[in-house]
Amino acid sequence: MNWQKGDIVTRHSYDHDLLFRVQNINKNQAILFGEDFRLKADAPLSDLKKVTESDRFLRRKEMKQDEDLSYRMFRQDYYLRSFRDYAQPTHEKEQSISQFRICPKVLHIDGDSLFLKKCIQLYKRLGLQVHGMYVEEAEMPVKVKILMEKVQPDILVITGHDSYSKQKGDEKDIRAYRNSKYFVEAVREARKFQPSLDQLVIFAGACQSHFESIIRAGANFASSPTRINIHALDPVYVVAKVGYTPFMEKVDIYDVVSRTITREKGIGGIETKGLFRVGLPYMKELPITNEKSKDE
Repeated sequence: MNWQKGDIVTRHSYDHDLLFRVQNINKNQAILFGEDFRLKADAPLSDLKKVTESDRFLRRKEMKQDEDLSYRMFRQDYYLRSFRDYAQPTHEKEQSISQFRICPKVLHIDGDSLFLKKCIQLYKRLGLQVHGMYVEEAEMPVKVKILMEKVQPDILVITGHDSYSKQKGDEKDIRAYRNSKYFVEAVREARKFQPSLDQLVIFAGACQSHFESIIRAGANFASSPTRINIHALDPVYVVAKVGYTPFMEKVDIYDVVSRTITREKGIGGIETKGLFRVGLPYMKELPITNEKSKDE
């Protein structure tokens, strides 16, 4: 069969459980990127099966239901509460004063350009300010400081693809992971730039990543506690939870993981303060406002 970069395939050896994109072909081996999950794998060409358009449509439809559910849950529990309940004037004199809202600035560094585009679309849909950069995982520790100096983010996302191999060692050995060491090094570099866990909130990791090492390096949230695959959009929901939690409140860790697509088996973290702020009065000339907010 004539294989090409970008072909959508499944693997016979894994009972065709996940969809992959062919990223590269080297002789009889293919490098694969998960189509919906942040997993990187390699497989012999003989193990691959091309996915038909009808099968791909059915799988995409099923996955989209999970994505839409997470979005609806977020809208109901956070987006409306942050913008209405928290911003509700408490005194009669405040009724006539317009307010403005400040959401955190996000720097999202991703090792997959297609996933980055999907994430940016969701950030915008959720009303978050994001700067997205495509950087290969091995380059992340070198480039993260330069990008942070340029963007000055409140939230940093470091993600891409990863995987764990039993043949390379046990789960405690970070050398048995494809890209976890790069995520760990990038988090350490970011913490040199801003050590405070509350002034810079970090999410890092991908599918099957070494959760414990990433947290120890200084991340607030990371994947993957049980070494499962995480969905491409999971980092965005973690960021949205932090971004729309008032700065006087702690982010509810349970709510964070329960609003993601892969939930607590795929995402974990530590206590963190929210980054959402309300101010007044609203002035059209004020450049820091994201959106005018009248009492609704």
